[in-house]
Amino acid sequence: MDKLSAWVTFPDLLIWLPLVAGLVSFTLQKEKQVKLWSLAISVIIMVVSVTSLFYTNNHALNAAPWKWITSLGAGYTIGLDGLGRILTLLTAVAFPLIFGSTYRNTYKDSNVFYGLMLLTQAGLMGVFCTLDVLAFYFFWELALIPVYFLCSRWGGEKRIAATFKFFIYTFTGSLLMLVGIIYLYLQTAPVYDNAGTLISQHSFSISSMYALHLTGHQQNWLFWLFFIAFAIKMPVFPFHTWQPDTYEQAPAAATMVLSGVMVKMGIFAVLRWLIPVFPLATIQFEYVVIGLSVFGMLYASLIAMRQDDLKRLVAYASIAHIGLMCAAIFSITQVGMKGVMIQMFSHGINIIGMWIVVDHIEKQTGVRKISQLGGIARRAPVLTLLLVVIALANIALPLTNAFTGEFMMFSGLFKFNIWVTAAAGLSIIFAAVYTLKMIQQVFYGETNVLTDGFSEIGWREKTVLSLIVAFIFVMGVFPQPVFDLTRDTVTTILTRFK
Repeated sequence: MDKLSAWVTFPDLLIWLPLVAGLVSFTLQKEKQVKLWSLAISVIIMVVSVTSLFYTNNHALNAAPWKWITSLGAGYTIGLDGLGRILTLLTAVAFPLIFGSTYRNTYKDSNVFYGLMLLTQAGLMGVFCTLDVLAFYFFWELALIPVYFLCSRWGGEKRIAATFKFFIYTFTGSLLMLVGIIYLYLQTAPVYDNAGTLISQHSFSISSMYALHLTGHQQNWLFWLFFIAFAIKMPVFPFHTWQPDTYEQAPAAATMVLSGVMVKMGIFAVLRWLIPVFPLATIQFEYVVIGLSVFGMLYASLIAMRQDDLKRLVAYASIAHIGLMCAAIFSITQVGMKGVMIQMFSHGINIIGMWIVVDHIEKQTGVRKISQLGGIARRAPVLTLLLVVIALANIALPLTNAFTGEFMMFSGLFKFNIWVTAAAGLSIIFAAVYTLKMIQQVFYGETNVLTDGFSEIGWREKTVLSLIVAFIFVMGVFPQPVFDLTRDTVTTILTRFK
């Protein structure tokens, strides 16, 4: 392994495998061939990610610096700590689940579709691995651009309007972040080599960013440049309006990537870059951010209760879950941040399971309206059983994976402010209402003309959903490995406030 690391590291493989495989996909002509290629590559990436858990250090970032733009002090510097490992693992696990569950879906120019999907995975891996803020910005855009084309080319009837809205939001956020990055870069100290020779007047490295001594005034305005960019991606109220439209119009596979993995880019960026670089501003604005997050939780939950569209219901439910994660981060408590670490992974897997079921229902019935469905349990009992487990995990039923993370996040909020916790706690009740109502109206009761011919899911969907259910119970009963994986990362983040 030492000889291997001299040439290539696990983070390298996690980035370059999907990047090269995506480019190869563009050259493949047969649809079956490109599907098998994409699925096989995604499984290999998952194996690499799982293997990396045994060969990297939880505490250190394991930087592997490569020269990139030396004169500017920018390097291709990548590494993994506990936070990066949990999110690269989520990304690596998500894509085989997505490719496996949507294997029967057909796409015009399938080689381009799967090529863009793999390029998206490469961008996501880069975001979670990079330790250079300029490279972080590069991978941030690399992850977003393929999704824009996926949605605009293979989306629904209103895809152009939804994609344009998605582009405007994300492009605006990216520009704000770029302004902030350039300003921070100009505040960094000169960089010298081991011989004492000046390499660059400034640096984009994470260590240079963490070493900055910014005044409270500087941190305050820079905080909002970065936070708005990250809040759009999560999304957090009031920067969320692109999300339901995009989820509704995007092709199923792209929606799964967006909601299962890509929203974690924003949470990751807050933990990796925002809080450590701007600790004074974080304390200054914690009540504002938590207030927005909790209000967004309640707002999204109430809208979800009124939804008649399955896709929009799941979309608004996701906004509520992300809002709780954001609020728990800004509580600046150890228990709250530990809860966020496990919940990022749990939410990603659970929400993909929900989208798989929604996609299957829409493909068979041609509709997404809850009021037009009913009685599916009579025709697809296995699908119903698996969906009920995933849906109950999504509302954090005890012994499921989401319960541990949600309990810890509420504990962190309780330490911060009891009244904020009480307000946020209402979202638990709302989530139970809209989830159980959806299950009752879609899966139980009498069948109708749309659902009378509904058929059971195939073996691929059964396999994927069964794996998700297995994970739900294993992680719900034994979450300790995730705590061990991210413990040192949480400690490191909190030391920025001492």
